[in-house]
Amino acid sequence: MKTLPDHVVHYRSSPVFTDSTVPEALRRGHTTAAGVWGRITVLEGSLRYRITDTSATPEEHILTPLHPGVVEPRIEHAVEVIGPVKFQVDFHR
Repeated sequence: MKTLPDHVVHYRSSPVFTDSTVPEALRRGHTTAAGVWGRITVLEGSLRYRITDTSATPEEHILTPLHPGVVEPRIEHAVEVIGPVKFQVDFHR
């Protein structure tokens, strides 16, 4: 799993999503804007995180409260609910 670069600064957070409130847009391939990094923090349960971008090495990770996910700028990715979950995305630039 990637890590956030030292130079990025948090500027906003998503609402807390649950398995019943996660937006459909997050479940299919999507990207952040140029220069925007994300950190997916699972508060409860687990979440499958996939890097689906054709220009990057495909990756799949199970995110848990002890294993957050990092989203690189402009790299297509998606999440999959695999059970009861609560998570939030923190955005950095």
